[in-house]
Amino acid sequence: MKNKLTLTDILVTIIIALIFSVIYKLWGPLYSTVAVFGLHIDQLIYGMWFMAATVAFLIIRKPGIALLAELAAAQGEFMFGGQWGVTLLVYGFFQGLGCEIIFALFRYKNYRLFVTCLAGIAAGIGSLFIDAFYSYIPDLALWNLTLLIVARLVGAILITGVFAYYLVEALEKTGVTKLVRPVSSQDYQALEDEAK
Repeated sequence: MKNKLTLTDILVTIIIALIFSVIYKLWGPLYSTVAVFGLHIDQLIYGMWFMAATVAFLIIRKPGIALLAELAAAQGEFMFGGQWGVTLLVYGFFQGLGCEIIFALFRYKNYRLFVTCLAGIAAGIGSLFIDAFYSYIPDLALWNLTLLIVARLVGAILITGVFAYYLVEALEKTGVTKLVRPVSSQDYQALEDEAK
Protein backbone atom coordinates (compact mmCIF):
# COMPACT_ATOMS: atom_id res chain seq x y z
CA MET A 1 0.00 0.00 0.00
CA LYS A 2 1.34 3.40 -0.92
CA ASN A 3 1.13 5.74 2.05
CA LYS A 4 1.26 8.96 0.06
CA LEU A 5 -2.08 10.76 -0.10
CA THR A 6 -3.41 11.40 -3.57
CA LEU A 7 -5.79 14.14 -4.59
CA THR A 8 -8.52 11.50 -4.85
CA ASP A 9 -7.84 10.39 -1.26
CA ILE A 10 -8.13 13.97 -0.02
CA LEU A 11 -11.28 14.71 -2.01
CA VAL A 12 -13.02 11.50 -0.91
CA THR A 13 -12.05 12.26 2.70
CA ILE A 14 -13.51 15.77 2.39
CA ILE A 15 -16.76 14.37 0.94
CA ILE A 16 -16.99 11.88 3.82
CA ALA A 17 -16.30 14.72 6.26
CA LEU A 18 -18.98 16.94 4.70
CA ILE A 19 -21.53 14.16 5.05
CA PHE A 20 -20.56 13.75 8.69
CA SER A 21 -20.58 17.50 9.30
CA VAL A 22 -24.28 17.53 8.37
CA ILE A 23 -24.86 14.53 10.66
CA TYR A 24 -22.90 16.29 13.43
CA LYS A 25 -24.99 19.44 13.01
CA LEU A 26 -28.20 17.41 13.27
CA TRP A 27 -26.79 15.41 16.19
CA GLY A 28 -26.35 18.53 18.37
CA PRO A 29 -30.07 19.05 19.11
CA LEU A 30 -30.53 15.31 19.74
CA TYR A 31 -27.61 15.37 22.18
CA SER A 32 -29.12 18.37 23.99
CA THR A 33 -32.52 16.66 24.17
CA VAL A 34 -31.06 13.46 25.62
CA ALA A 35 -29.07 15.51 28.17
CA VAL A 36 -32.35 16.45 29.85
CA PHE A 37 -32.66 12.89 31.20
CA GLY A 38 -29.54 13.38 33.34
CA LEU A 39 -26.95 10.94 34.65
CA HIS A 40 -24.83 11.64 31.57
CA ILE A 41 -27.00 9.49 29.31
CA ASP A 42 -26.15 12.03 26.60
CA GLN A 43 -22.54 10.82 26.74
CA LEU A 44 -23.63 7.45 25.35
CA ILE A 45 -24.34 9.14 22.01
CA TYR A 46 -21.33 11.49 22.10
CA GLY A 47 -19.29 9.01 20.04
CA MET A 48 -21.08 10.12 16.87
CA TRP A 49 -18.83 13.19 16.83
CA PHE A 50 -15.72 11.01 16.40
CA MET A 51 -17.07 8.83 13.62
CA ALA A 52 -15.80 10.73 10.56
CA ALA A 53 -12.23 9.81 11.49
CA THR A 54 -12.78 6.07 11.79
CA VAL A 55 -15.06 5.76 8.76
CA ALA A 56 -12.71 7.74 6.53
CA PHE A 57 -9.67 5.78 7.72
CA LEU A 58 -11.36 2.42 7.22
CA ILE A 59 -12.23 3.44 3.66
CA ILE A 60 -8.99 5.19 2.60
CA ARG A 61 -6.51 3.39 4.92
CA LYS A 62 -3.68 5.90 4.77
CA PRO A 63 -1.80 8.04 7.31
CA GLY A 64 -3.33 11.43 8.03
CA ILE A 65 -6.83 10.52 6.87
CA ALA A 66 -8.40 10.26 10.34
CA LEU A 67 -7.10 13.67 11.41
CA LEU A 68 -8.04 15.29 8.11
CA ALA A 69 -11.55 13.82 8.19
CA GLU A 70 -12.26 14.88 11.76
CA LEU A 71 -10.90 18.39 11.21
CA ALA A 72 -12.87 18.80 7.99
CA ALA A 73 -16.05 17.47 9.62
CA ALA A 74 -15.61 19.90 12.53
CA GLN A 75 -15.05 22.75 10.06
CA GLY A 76 -18.16 21.74 8.14
CA GLU A 77 -20.24 21.56 11.31
CA PHE A 78 -18.96 25.02 12.23
CA MET A 79 -19.85 26.37 8.78
CA PHE A 80 -23.33 24.84 9.03
CA GLY A 81 -23.85 26.73 12.29
CA GLY A 82 -22.93 24.12 14.89
CA GLN A 83 -24.04 25.20 18.34
CA TRP A 84 -20.54 25.08 19.85
CA GLY A 85 -18.94 27.59 17.48
CA VAL A 86 -15.24 27.78 16.73
CA THR A 87 -14.35 25.41 19.59
CA LEU A 88 -15.51 22.66 17.23
CA LEU A 89 -12.19 23.01 15.40
CA VAL A 90 -10.22 22.40 18.59
CA TYR A 91 -12.35 19.36 19.40
CA GLY A 92 -12.00 18.08 15.83
CA PHE A 93 -8.23 18.36 16.01
CA PHE A 94 -7.86 16.46 19.29
CA GLN A 95 -10.45 13.84 18.42
CA GLY A 96 -8.87 13.22 15.03
CA LEU A 97 -5.40 13.19 16.58
CA GLY A 98 -6.52 10.54 19.08
CA CYS A 99 -7.70 8.29 16.26
CA GLU A 100 -4.60 8.99 14.20
CA ILE A 101 -2.29 8.02 17.07
CA ILE A 102 -4.01 4.64 17.47
CA PHE A 103 -3.87 3.89 13.74
CA ALA A 104 -0.19 4.93 13.72
CA LEU A 105 0.58 2.59 16.64
CA PHE A 106 -0.71 -0.23 14.45
CA ARG A 107 1.32 1.16 11.49
CA TYR A 108 -1.86 1.89 9.51
CA LYS A 109 -2.11 -1.81 8.65
CA ASN A 110 -4.71 -3.09 11.11
CA TYR A 111 -8.36 -2.49 10.21
CA ARG A 112 -9.96 -4.79 12.77
CA LEU A 113 -12.87 -3.93 15.04
CA PHE A 114 -10.61 -3.88 18.10
CA VAL A 115 -8.37 -1.17 16.62
CA THR A 116 -11.37 0.88 15.52
CA CYS A 117 -12.75 0.70 19.07
CA LEU A 118 -9.37 1.78 20.47
CA ALA A 119 -9.43 4.74 18.07
CA GLY A 120 -12.88 5.65 19.40
CA ILE A 121 -11.57 5.53 22.96
CA ALA A 122 -8.60 7.74 22.01
CA ALA A 123 -10.93 10.26 20.37
CA GLY A 124 -13.06 10.21 23.52
CA ILE A 125 -10.01 10.87 25.67
CA GLY A 126 -9.08 13.76 23.35
CA SER A 127 -12.53 15.27 23.78
CA LEU A 128 -12.36 14.86 27.56
CA PHE A 129 -9.00 16.65 27.56
CA ILE A 130 -10.57 19.64 25.80
CA ASP A 131 -13.65 19.47 28.02
CA ALA A 132 -11.37 19.90 31.04
CA PHE A 133 -10.57 23.39 29.71
CA TYR A 134 -13.91 24.43 28.20
CA SER A 135 -16.55 22.94 30.46
CA TYR A 136 -17.68 22.04 33.93
CA ILE A 137 -15.89 18.67 34.09
CA PRO A 138 -13.28 19.71 36.69
CA ASP A 139 -16.11 20.77 39.03
CA LEU A 140 -17.86 17.38 39.04
CA ALA A 141 -17.86 15.09 42.06
CA LEU A 142 -15.71 11.98 41.56
CA TRP A 143 -18.69 9.63 41.10
CA ASN A 144 -20.24 12.00 38.57
CA LEU A 145 -16.97 12.46 36.69
CA THR A 146 -16.48 8.69 36.59
CA LEU A 147 -19.99 8.22 35.24
CA LEU A 148 -19.39 10.84 32.53
CA ILE A 149 -16.06 9.32 31.46
CA VAL A 150 -17.36 5.75 31.40
CA ALA A 151 -20.51 6.73 29.49
CA ARG A 152 -18.54 8.75 26.91
CA LEU A 153 -16.01 5.99 26.33
CA VAL A 154 -18.73 3.32 26.07
CA GLY A 155 -20.50 5.53 23.53
CA ALA A 156 -17.23 5.98 21.65
CA ILE A 157 -16.69 2.23 21.52
CA LEU A 158 -20.24 1.54 20.35
CA ILE A 159 -20.65 4.35 17.82
CA THR A 160 -17.13 5.30 16.71
CA GLY A 161 -15.83 1.76 16.89
CA VAL A 162 -18.51 -0.89 16.38
CA PHE A 163 -21.04 1.08 14.32
CA ALA A 164 -18.37 2.67 12.09
CA TYR A 165 -16.67 -0.68 11.53
CA TYR A 166 -19.87 -2.44 10.46
CA LEU A 167 -20.97 0.54 8.36
CA VAL A 168 -17.73 0.37 6.35
CA GLU A 169 -17.99 -3.42 6.20
CA ALA A 170 -21.46 -3.02 4.65
CA LEU A 171 -20.01 -0.51 2.16
CA GLU A 172 -17.27 -3.01 1.29
CA LYS A 173 -19.88 -5.63 0.46
CA THR A 174 -21.36 -3.26 -2.10
CA GLY A 175 -17.91 -2.81 -3.69
CA VAL A 176 -17.97 0.97 -3.34
CA THR A 177 -14.75 1.06 -1.27
CA LYS A 178 -12.80 -0.55 -4.12
CA LEU A 179 -13.41 2.63 -6.10
CA VAL A 180 -11.10 4.54 -3.75
CA ARG A 181 -8.84 1.80 -2.42
CA PRO A 182 -6.17 0.18 -4.59
CA VAL A 183 -6.75 -3.39 -5.63
CA SER A 184 -4.83 -5.88 -3.46
CA SER A 185 -2.70 -8.79 -4.64
CA GLN A 186 -5.45 -11.10 -3.34
CA ASP A 187 -7.88 -9.46 -5.75
CA TYR A 188 -5.48 -10.05 -8.64
CA GLN A 189 -5.03 -13.68 -7.57
CA ALA A 190 -8.81 -14.17 -7.41
CA LEU A 191 -9.12 -12.79 -10.96
CA GLU A 192 -6.41 -15.15 -12.21
CA ASP A 193 -8.04 -18.13 -10.49
CA GLU A 194 -11.38 -17.18 -11.98
CA ALA A 195 -9.88 -16.90 -15.46
CA LYS A 196 -8.51 -20.47 -15.32
